[in-house]
Amino acid sequence: MAKSTRKAKKPNVVAAARAGKGGSRPSRGTVWENVKGIGSAILIFLFIRAFFFEAYRIPSGSMIPALLVGDWLFVNKMVYGPHVPFTSVNLPGYAEPKRYEVVVFQSPYQIDQPEDPTPTLVKRLVGMPGDTLHMRDAKLFINGIEQRQGYGASSEPGDPNETSPLFDWQKQVALTSSRFGPAPSQPTHDNWGPLVIPAGHYFMMGDNRYQSKDSRYWGLVPRENMRGRPTFVYYSWNADDSDRPLPFLTDIRWSRIGHWIK
Repeated sequence: MAKSTRKAKKPNVVAAARAGKGGSRPSRGTVWENVKGIGSAILIFLFIRAFFFEAYRIPSGSMIPALLVGDWLFVNKMVYGPHVPFTSVNLPGYAEPKRYEVVVFQSPYQIDQPEDPTPTLVKRLVGMPGDTLHMRDAKLFINGIEQRQGYGASSEPGDPNETSPLFDWQKQVALTSSRFGPAPSQPTHDNWGPLVIPAGHYFMMGDNRYQSKDSRYWGLVPRENMRGRPTFVYYSWNADDSDRPLPFLTDIRWSRIGHWIK
């Protein structure tokens, strides 16, 4: 009886060993479930990035002092209506662009930089549809009313008489006669217009007026090019000071984090 019992147990021991050996390998179903989980997380991230919120880094000083080089912005893409990637479709937003808001947008075509002719930019909206804009001696006038220097008051000095072939687009839309006087035959950095902003278009300028390539150079921004409104700075790195080790940590501008953008 004892001998018979031992023989009966051997197949069970072998079967258990085989089961244990096989159990160390993930099944195809488990691998597929992991792949689906990772893929779903990526798709959710891309969906949120495309339609709700996105990060944007300030690469230049055109918006100093409002925005500094190395600021990372949290951009609300729902406000003006998110753009559907790889299409010309814009979904409805819950607000329209307003004067003096800081706006993230796709630039009109820039003929002088074929390597990246339509970059994503951030500027301040100064001209609304229907406005008549002109500038005299660095002073901006909207519908004949001189605007406070405000955001552009602390701009670094530059050449007020700068001319550029990029200004020539203004000649096609500038007014030859108006109650504000005629447009100059040759627009310059600080003397141009008057010109009327057509429906569905906006005029953008950088706060750092003499260090900003803006609508004076590449023209008006169509409404469909709007991509969002930056809300606050969530990270800021002083890119000019890289002497210390681990600059992405040691050169953080802590006072900028959480800064609300106006």
